[in-house]
Amino acid sequence: MFIRTATPNDLHDIAQLHAKSWQENYAPVLSADYLAHRVVQERTQIWTERLTTPSDNQLVLVAEINGQFCGFICIFGDKHPQLGSIIDNLHVTSDAKGKGIGTQLLSSAAKWLNTHYKNLGVYLEVLECNPKAIGFYEALGGEKRTEGHWHTPCGNNAKEFIYAWKNPSELMK
Repeated sequence: MFIRTATPNDLHDIAQLHAKSWQENYAPVLSADYLAHRVVQERTQIWTERLTTPSDNQLVLVAEINGQFCGFICIFGDKHPQLGSIIDNLHVTSDAKGKGIGTQLLSSAAKWLNTHYKNLGVYLEVLECNPKAIGFYEALGGEKRTEGHWHTPCGNNAKEFIYAWKNPSELMK
């Protein structure tokens, strides 16, 4: 496995995986119309912005196996005054799940955070309808801090949880 910093050339792969992951995992909370007709376009717009005009506190990493794209992570350092840096996205292709890619992406991102935002916590938001992700984060020592609701792009409200770690070193493997 090879992990590297994303470039604008990764836009298509990242946007497609992000959309597909939402289609596979968020059908209980996102409308069928949104998932069928708008999610790819919206994810492409978001990733175009993130990859062509990144913020100073953003890191996007891509994982490849034998030169094939298989996942990505996006983090923002010092995003929240109490919780610290956010893991905004972590997605792995369906055929590559269970191979340690998510863990390695998290570890690589945590090393960057440990260099630039060492004394801050790390957190993420995960939807209740995604129990596999919740189990993954709990297995990595994530602590459920609170819950709330995400106002979805299609106008629904979805229950979400915030999982957190005290500092980036807790995610470095």
